[in-house]
Amino acid sequence: MPVRNEEAHIGRTLAQVLDQRRDGIELEVCVVDGRSSDRTREVVSACAARHPEVTLLDNPLQLSSAARNVAILRGRGDYFVVIDGHCEIPSRTYFTDLVEAFESSDADCLGRPQPLEVAAASSLQRAIAAARASRLGHHPDSFIYSNKPQVAPAFSVGVAYRRRVFEVVGLFDEQFDACEDCEFNYRVDQAGLRCLVDPRLTVNYQPRNSLARLFRQLVRYGRGRVRMARKHPATASWKSFAPAAFVSGVIAGPLACVPLPLLWRAYLPVVGAYLAVVAAASCAIAWRRKEFGLLWLLPPTFMAIHFGAGGGALAEWCSGRSPGQDRQLGSQSVSPAIWSATL
Repeated sequence: MPVRNEEAHIGRTLAQVLDQRRDGIELEVCVVDGRSSDRTREVVSACAARHPEVTLLDNPLQLSSAARNVAILRGRGDYFVVIDGHCEIPSRTYFTDLVEAFESSDADCLGRPQPLEVAAASSLQRAIAAARASRLGHHPDSFIYSNKPQVAPAFSVGVAYRRRVFEVVGLFDEQFDACEDCEFNYRVDQAGLRCLVDPRLTVNYQPRNSLARLFRQLVRYGRGRVRMARKHPATASWKSFAPAAFVSGVIAGPLACVPLPLLWRAYLPVVGAYLAVVAAASCAIAWRRKEFGLLWLLPPTFMAIHFGAGGGALAEWCSGRSPGQDRQLGSQSVSPAIWSATL
């Protein structure tokens, strides 16, 4: 469990983890804290004092990628699964289902749906959950909102792994502070390993509670997508960078229209078409969910998603490392040789 400043949620999430049926499974819960400034460590320490299977570990780099590596190197289990500190686990058979899914198949890793539907959500959080689950609100090739059992690329959905996966592809790349799971799972796919999506492993994630936090989250995702493209050029696609192209057009359009006023005739209809698509998607979601109070929240939510992802990608293109630097640093941090040496 990679965590940082999760005081509001970590106690409940840990309680749900510990309340799972075991049926003979030996459970080890490695909570890796990134130097939280709130009471996260105190909450986890109190839980660990009551439950010996819980261990609090330190993550001085404060990155999720580094936290995962700390837990992988410390963990002793045959199977590893990542569960964040702000989740709800709807099933009490999560770990027995996970083990059964591994042992009844030849899957090397498992994926799960990760909807943003949680109990006691605010109207804005419900709007964020609905927008992110729509085709207009997340990468169209992602499987994280699918509830169909299927073999799928690990790239967007892998969360649980056999120990041997790390021996084959190495650890998480600590040059990434977003999209570290996508980068690792891409290497899983490139190694020819098999991923199975199992809806029984669904975990509900806590959506951000403000548009500003949603925007910052998507900025990080946008930056992570560019770092992915630098290290693994094959992952670059128009779908990934459509938000960046859109934001570029929104910014550059008026600048181009000032010396050439005729361009307003092209710029304004494009902006109008975007707003119409957002409005139509918002109406469709509100109608489908029978939550018409979301109508006024969904358009700004979509804009926070699109401008955050696009702005983050543009910022990374302008200020990030060169592709050669990313590949060199990344290869140093994920080499299988480092895994073997550490063991």
